[in-house]
Amino acid sequence: MRRKMGRLGVAAGAGLAAFGAAGSLVAVGSIWSAAHAQTALPGIVIESASPVRPSGAPQPGVTTEPAPPGTTVIASDSFVPITVVTGNEILSSGGSTLTDAIDQRPGIWGSTFAPGASRPILRGLDNHRVRVQFDGIDTQDVSALSEDHGIPVDPHAARTVEVVRGPATLRYGSQAIGGVVSARSNRIARFSPPNGWMGEVRGGINSADRGKDGGFNVTAGAGGVVAHADGFRRESDDYRSGRGRVENSFVKSHGFGLGLSRVWNAGFVGVSFSRVESLYGIPGEDVDHAPAIDLKQDRVQVQGEWRLRQSGVQALRLWLGWSDYAHDEVITENGVKAVGTRFEKQAFEGRLEIQHMPIMTGLGMLDGVVGVQVGRGKVRGFGVDEPVDGLLDTARTETVAAFWFQELKVTRRLKFQVASRIEQAKVEGTGIIFNAGDPASSATAARDKNYVPISGSAGVLYELPAGVVVSLTGQYVERAPSAAELFSKGVHEATGTFEIGSPDLAKERATAAELAFRRAKGQLRFDASAFYARYDGFIYKQLTGTECGDTLATCGSEDELSLVRYQQRDATFYGAELSAQYDVAPIWRGVWGIDGRYDFVRAQFSGGENAPRIPPHRVGAGLFYRDKALFARFGVLHAFKQDKIGANEIETPGFTLVSAELAYTTRLATVGLGPAPTFTIGIKGTNLTDDVVLNHASFKRREEVALPGASVRIYGRIRWQ
Repeated sequence: MRRKMGRLGVAAGAGLAAFGAAGSLVAVGSIWSAAHAQTALPGIVIESASPVRPSGAPQPGVTTEPAPPGTTVIASDSFVPITVVTGNEILSSGGSTLTDAIDQRPGIWGSTFAPGASRPILRGLDNHRVRVQFDGIDTQDVSALSEDHGIPVDPHAARTVEVVRGPATLRYGSQAIGGVVSARSNRIARFSPPNGWMGEVRGGINSADRGKDGGFNVTAGAGGVVAHADGFRRESDDYRSGRGRVENSFVKSHGFGLGLSRVWNAGFVGVSFSRVESLYGIPGEDVDHAPAIDLKQDRVQVQGEWRLRQSGVQALRLWLGWSDYAHDEVITENGVKAVGTRFEKQAFEGRLEIQHMPIMTGLGMLDGVVGVQVGRGKVRGFGVDEPVDGLLDTARTETVAAFWFQELKVTRRLKFQVASRIEQAKVEGTGIIFNAGDPASSATAARDKNYVPISGSAGVLYELPAGVVVSLTGQYVERAPSAAELFSKGVHEATGTFEIGSPDLAKERATAAELAFRRAKGQLRFDASAFYARYDGFIYKQLTGTECGDTLATCGSEDELSLVRYQQRDATFYGAELSAQYDVAPIWRGVWGIDGRYDFVRAQFSGGENAPRIPPHRVGAGLFYRDKALFARFGVLHAFKQDKIGANEIETPGFTLVSAELAYTTRLATVGLGPAPTFTIGIKGTNLTDDVVLNHASFKRREEVALPGASVRIYGRIRWQ
């Protein structure tokens, strides 16, 4: 216990040291702000963290873009830490995945297995612990099963991305124990466009991979009926790293989305359909066989809100989603392409939330939500030539859950939140009863697993002087194992692994606490937090060090595949995160300033061994200028060497990323098509020193594949709103 408290002290100490340094600038910032206008944000509605929110209709013209450009969006009135990435930032990042737009923010990394497959890693947690969702519904793919599987959501489809860094199981369920990455679009409109229609056209080109990408969206409505259409396309060749050209790292993808909504004064209801198709290569040791993944997903979503304001109910909110997903893992033998493994998934999810009318109590104003969530999915991964002997036989998952949030506003400055959730999870499949001493004697068995995860949280939020908000939260959360963790049992060609699940896994339990300080407005803006989480029965992929062939009987005698097993051990995670912006002084037509960021996470098992694939410390700083038209920034981000490594891992050297960006925005003349459009053009350079970048958090590929080297992106957008 003494050692655990010591670790918490290290995390809190590092975080509080940053808080103290930031706090010492608040007084200076207040003096500057008295003589100059404060940097303020527009009406941003952040939806991912808490279901308790104002139910008023969105105002036409309200945007999620920060004003002025380049201002970090900080959600100071939130009990959990949230990162918000705007549409401009998504466009300038230029990556093929959502993760590319967020993975340099504090607390966030990417798995970077391939340019077309990079899943977010939040505070050292990934895959089945991080929920990725689109318009409130899980992406319903198989990206959590393996790092080579892509997420079928293109950055061009998202107008914003919100990241909840930390447990979010209370609202979203077991698979959000590490956090949520939530992309939002305009496919289901919530209001009629103020001028009858709005839209945008955008795109860019990249030098490192000779890539080009583009997209559009348009929303139009009349008489309370609103229609939407969007589409995108991107192509890139093999990219160049600091070591040279990386073979088989191409990406080709395209897709579209359609939506139709009925909007009225008291709410909206709508339906959308989308399709995504993507083909991307898997770089690494096996490039001679040119492994690639060819995926497709069809998706239907329904969303609605009804603001009753009667019978004690303030609002009803509904989300429904169905999807059909499949991908083929293609290899080339003697010039002939063949499908080695195929993955298929069909899924449904529904969530209903009922927000009651505010209740004045003796302690203050009480507002809250009760909700139910249901889910159903079927997944399998099989060899095309041997469909009965694949990585994952048909597995079915069913979940039913109820949750409850209550927020008590005692004064203008003081607010409390409590929440709880109970969930029933049933997972059916066929797994291996593994015999480590004699793998050949391991037997398969069908299992029906039932779990009842129960979670709860409590938090307090208080506004200090100078606009600084402090929050303290505590959570107890539980997670049911996924089908892959329970029932994996075979070859996975694209990752070069032989994967074994464990049908006897128990629930994963975690107790977590977090202290945060935030300031969203003024000359100095910052978001700083320190966190600690203790896991009982932490489930992880263990790289055993044993090599196998195509069957268990070959393990130890052949070296084609690495044996990976899902194991369970107690573990502790702790760390700190800081991001800050400081407007130094007015200059020319705007203001110049500095920004900085820092993050680290430390993870150890109960015996003192390091957990695998944990990102290293990272620190960065930058200079910026902004006004109503121009935004410019020069920045440096350094990741330190990672020498605190897990079993059968190797050390990963540090790297430094130097970047520069210049963007110009202006309003064009009206041409009779509605509102006058705004035009943005920008240029952004990344990794300008062409450093060799190896990602320690990337499973298996970190020693094989360097990430992109020096690159320049030119991007543009025309927007009618």
